[in-house]
Amino acid sequence: MAFFEKPQEIFDWDAGAPPLGEVQVDDETLRDGLQGPSVREPPLEGKLEYLHLAAQAGVSAVDLGMPSASPRVEAEVTERLREIARARLPLTPNCAARTLERDITPLLRMSQNLGVPLEVMLFLGFSALRRQVEGWAREHLLRKAFEAVGFAAKNGLLVTFVAEDASRTSPEDLESLILTVVRAGASRVCLADTTGCLSPWGAEALTAFARRILDHHGFSQVGLDWHGHNDRGLAVACALAAARAGASRVHGSLLGIGERTGNAPVEQLLLNLYLLGGHRRELEHLVAFVRRGAELLGLSIPAYQPVAGRDAFTTATGVHAAAILKAWEKGDQCRAELVY
Repeated sequence: MAFFEKPQEIFDWDAGAPPLGEVQVDDETLRDGLQGPSVREPPLEGKLEYLHLAAQAGVSAVDLGMPSASPRVEAEVTERLREIARARLPLTPNCAARTLERDITPLLRMSQNLGVPLEVMLFLGFSALRRQVEGWAREHLLRKAFEAVGFAAKNGLLVTFVAEDASRTSPEDLESLILTVVRAGASRVCLADTTGCLSPWGAEALTAFARRILDHHGFSQVGLDWHGHNDRGLAVACALAAARAGASRVHGSLLGIGERTGNAPVEQLLLNLYLLGGHRRELEHLVAFVRRGAELLGLSIPAYQPVAGRDAFTTATGVHAAAILKAWEKGDQCRAELVY
């Protein structure tokens, strides 16, 4: 994918935006993405190939799955972790787990057996709605979160605590939860818009709130993740808003696959972060990543899909095509690429 310096006659309304710091991208395709009912789960060989594709495309971290789901899943996740180590892929591996020691123990076993650092994504729903439905007591959940994070951290795992349904959790509850888990040893907190209910304004407000809480209480070193779903069609916009407000890592999946309407398309996150200055890796492998990844997952790419759709860089409009041809006839490749 070629990028050109913008000609001086193009005015950039984005130019006045505050500079975006380095933002990493966590690829959830092999865990959250495979929860989509229309997705075909690839064999192990396909999943290993996917890891190489993601690394080439510029992904920073990858969710390898949830080992506690079954012995088969644990064995497969072990092989994925082994491949990252063997091939020295520039990926931070992580796995999902509930706030239960029996979920965390397989991760400890894998990390210790392979000698590979591993991040655990410990998730727990804490919203008043979830507590009411489940019959959970608030203080019991806080104690459970504290103990699980402490157990994982003391045994050598990097801990990201995922606040499920953070987008519908009150500020008071969220502050209590965040402070509980970072005091127990979490190095990152992930804000999850589990139902995809937020607008970009809400995503910005939520992330800024969490950042203020951490900084105010002396935890400025704790990083923030953003994990959003696409129920309103705003997953990418919300992720970018969260990045502006202080999230240093955002989550997505290939083509946005996942539960219900899916996640933020990881390829669109990579593209937009690159254009906004938050991602430093070049994107020459991005289209190949999407197209081959789609093949592995049994997905067809809509012709109009950004980045990799068949028609993404094609026009049938006469006046637009004519302008492109005029630029080509002048030998001006840059303006031919940018005029339409």
